[in-house]
Amino acid sequence: MNNCEIGTVTEFYMTPFSTSRINEILIFTGFLFMYFLAVVGNLLIIALVCVTPHLHTPMYFFLCNLSSVDVIYVSNILPKMLATILTEDKTISFHDCMIQLTFFFFCADSEIFILTSMAYDRYVAICSPLHYSLIMTWKVCFILAASYVILSAMNSITLSLLTSELSFCSSHTINHFFCEILPLMALSSSDTKTMKMILSIQDVLIALFSFMFLLISYVRIIIAILKIRSSRERLKAFSSCSSHIITVLLFFGPSIFMYLKPESEDSKEQDKILSMFYVAIVPMLNPFVYSLRNKEVLGAARKMATIIWNSITLFVNK
Repeated sequence: MNNCEIGTVTEFYMTPFSTSRINEILIFTGFLFMYFLAVVGNLLIIALVCVTPHLHTPMYFFLCNLSSVDVIYVSNILPKMLATILTEDKTISFHDCMIQLTFFFFCADSEIFILTSMAYDRYVAICSPLHYSLIMTWKVCFILAASYVILSAMNSITLSLLTSELSFCSSHTINHFFCEILPLMALSSSDTKTMKMILSIQDVLIALFSFMFLLISYVRIIIAILKIRSSRERLKAFSSCSSHIITVLLFFGPSIFMYLKPESEDSKEQDKILSMFYVAIVPMLNPFVYSLRNKEVLGAARKMATIIWNSITLFVNK
């Protein structure tokens, strides 16, 4: 019988990286650089999509959504981690931990739903091009966006409330650089069988279903592309979804490996490294993937840069 009272813990103690102070400063510099690139790059994508009329299409609508989620994602985790390394104050309050966990769940689920919506958009564009404008209307886009925001919010709040009901008497030390569900369950003195079952059901309903939908969509997309006679048109069709494929692989690859690999003490540091991919590296790379491989985005960026430069030149010459 567990006599530990729920809610007695007021703060947790995080152990981000087991290394020397010099290495911590190097890690701080690296993460600060990634955070800066992620925020600036994604905000630039949002600005370009909003101010450029020819980017007002479903594909870029979902890209704008993805960039918005990525900004929230990195801002929810990295500033606290950077402050922890800089000040060496490794404590985080119980409420702040639950808030961080809530936004982590929300952003992770939203990113999965957005990537799935983007796959559906590319599937319709390539496999049913004549019906694209009839299927992918703005009404459909807003319904999809509202649906995944509501579902992600409901799921994140539910899981965070269930986590907050766990008792933490044996240890308050989180062996991670942010409040993630698996390290929290590992140090909980409560029976976590129900939580593990709920997470498994969530993985099947959200992550696995979405991944299977993505896989089937791209199998059919590739088949449709191979049927195109013109090599130029085939290349154009493939390039329109290549950026999305890269983002899907970057996001799902580390996530699937981390959640499916067997648990061991030696895997804790591996978990931290894998977590870096989907909480820092992927949000940082997404703007580059979608801009450097996309002529429309590059053209809009050059146009905006020219306008800003001309405005600055005009202001200086006055």
